[in-house]
Amino acid sequence: MPLPDFDSAVGHSFGLEVDSIIIRQITEVTGLKMEQDVIEYKSNTADGKFTVRKAPGAPKAGEVTLTRGLTADNSFERWIKDCRFGKMGDARKGGAIIVFDYEGFPIKRYKLTNAWAKSLEISSLKAGDTSVLTEKLVVTYEAMEVE
Repeated sequence: MPLPDFDSAVGHSFGLEVDSIIIRQITEVTGLKMEQDVIEYKSNTADGKFTVRKAPGAPKAGEVTLTRGLTADNSFERWIKDCRFGKMGDARKGGAIIVFDYEGFPIKRYKLTNAWAKSLEISSLKAGDTSVLTEKLVVTYEAMEVE
């Protein structure tokens, strides 16, 4: 269901889709951006004035960090294990970060091309602590586009 005109999305819930499987328990997504190089060239105008012009260059690869509460689901661990042991044919995947509205309908998809798991970090384990254990997965990708 699309947003009504002039309404903004609220960061209600997020998901990671990889191999047609959606992991919905994502609590935070950081570092999601599209960026490209800037080509700068210097020239003179017809009347001899010095100018600097800028033009778009090649797109840059990026990284995104996904955080979720620690669960029995081991999909993050399987993905990073494939990357660590050089099975890049299995590790590089197409996927998407999905933003859901409060009713659970997808409102925006950020498609990732040739994404693979770079690192997995588990939050601090402290005896007697009552905070939620989390895992952070850093995913690197070659290209991103908004669907």
